[in-house]
Amino acid sequence: MEKSKTTQFDEIIRARIRQGRAIITKFADEDAAIPETYMTDQELKKPQPPLAKAPMTDRITDLPNDFDALDIRSDFLGIINDRKSHRVYTDQPLTLRELSYLLWCTQGVKDVRGKSYATIRTVPCGGARHEFECYMAIRRVEGLEPGLYHYLPMTHQIEFLGESADMGGFISRSLQEQNWALKASVVFYYSCVFYRAEWRYGVWAHPVIMMDSGHITENLYLAATSIGLGGCAIAAVDPEACNREFGLDGVEETIFYAMPVGTVDPADRESEDAFYAFVREEGL
Repeated sequence: MEKSKTTQFDEIIRARIRQGRAIITKFADEDAAIPETYMTDQELKKPQPPLAKAPMTDRITDLPNDFDALDIRSDFLGIINDRKSHRVYTDQPLTLRELSYLLWCTQGVKDVRGKSYATIRTVPCGGARHEFECYMAIRRVEGLEPGLYHYLPMTHQIEFLGESADMGGFISRSLQEQNWALKASVVFYYSCVFYRAEWRYGVWAHPVIMMDSGHITENLYLAATSIGLGGCAIAAVDPEACNREFGLDGVEETIFYAMPVGTVDPADRESEDAFYAFVREEGL
């Protein structure tokens, strides 16, 4: 007797779940499919990839680094306790110094190890590979033209990549129509340059990449909280829409993670709580 379509579909879903779990379990355990003689490109002494992407334009803006001019909270436990996801924004601009602070706290380069072996940054990363690039859809930052930008961590600068023909439409499409993000001052988009991690970790790079990405957005959450801003990390991005807008190939480098950040008001607590009205309505 032929299996029903429902049964076949259930088996496909279970297989996909097992496949997803294997990314972690095969990393933790010995993988019989990989011979003991396997060596990563680093072990094979192949040239390492660049520590960060070079500028793609000549429209570069220096970022201020005098963060003492910001009103930064110093009560660390209070920042930890106040950190939350914010989806309601007051649609006010960030200052350039605030944007600079957020970028420094999430991808800032504190030192270079060796001649050019690794960057030591404000976030941890497996093998100090820092396989991520930060792109931005900037709506409202004082002194900056609205448009698409890229962070240059080696020099703590940003470069203007160009205008977006339809900024609101792009943000909506790229975040799977989560339109609450349309009032964010900045949407941070994170790409992965895979080979930076694969050079060192080879076939075991990909679970490391997943671990590393969380370090960035947690720092962004805490940095935003420390200066009275708010944001919400989003996994439901449309890589094709993002890559097309920022000119990425989607193979060697792809955007996979995003976080809108904007100005917030404690008076909007009721509107924030409305996102979880289903918990009360469904008696969860």
